[in-house]
Amino acid sequence: MKRVLIIGATSAIACATARKWATKHSEFFLVARDQKKLQLVSADLQSRGAGKVTLHVMDATDIDAHAPMLEASLAALGQIDVVLIAHGTLPDQRACEENTQTALKEFANNGTSVIALLTVIANHMAIQRWGTLAVISSVAGDRGRPSNYLYGAAKAAVTTFCEGLRARLFKVGVHVITIKPGFVATPMTQGLKLPKALVVNADTVATIIVEHIDKKTNVLYVPRFWLLIMTIIRCLPQFIFKKINL
Repeated sequence: MKRVLIIGATSAIACATARKWATKHSEFFLVARDQKKLQLVSADLQSRGAGKVTLHVMDATDIDAHAPMLEASLAALGQIDVVLIAHGTLPDQRACEENTQTALKEFANNGTSVIALLTVIANHMAIQRWGTLAVISSVAGDRGRPSNYLYGAAKAAVTTFCEGLRARLFKVGVHVITIKPGFVATPMTQGLKLPKALVVNADTVATIIVEHIDKKTNVLYVPRFWLLIMTIIRCLPQFIFKKINL
């Protein structure tokens, strides 16, 4: 049994991952913006064998709400074995190019808010001296592609932050895993023209995430073939990269 704090608990990947833990009678503190969706997730987890499930409504971009949320989670769970940070949005790149406020809002959704949460939670985990911080980043953060470089920049910031945090917390017994999904069939990607051969469902991603949290993997590409794909993309020289549409 694990005691799990999930931020962005109504996202498809978070829900699928929580279901895996629920079958082992884990207890949950679920955080998201939508109360009704949280209640549906809670009922689903309890039907699958979850123990106590506590719900907390919070917008992750509300930085002042982070510390009270953590305090509430500790009051409910007693201790935290795993934190899964899974919130985010998939912005319209063109809209971000045309409007500064839109760009900054989306960067906050996908980058700044994650870093702020990690800062607060990591300080507690360092005192606790055990547990795992699992953070959903993205393969998009590996290189600034024209089609989504605002989103990619935010995820690159998260990935780099997690790398430093992992080295810091390793010394006190806390593990940080950076999770980099590729194309996943979720409501967030619905309607996008994605190559079918590269798309996986959230349940497949969840199975891999749970396995590698237990293995204490450092950086996880999901599925694994994305490591090869992104290695090739990263190795493309600039004079070629800037001429192609990715």
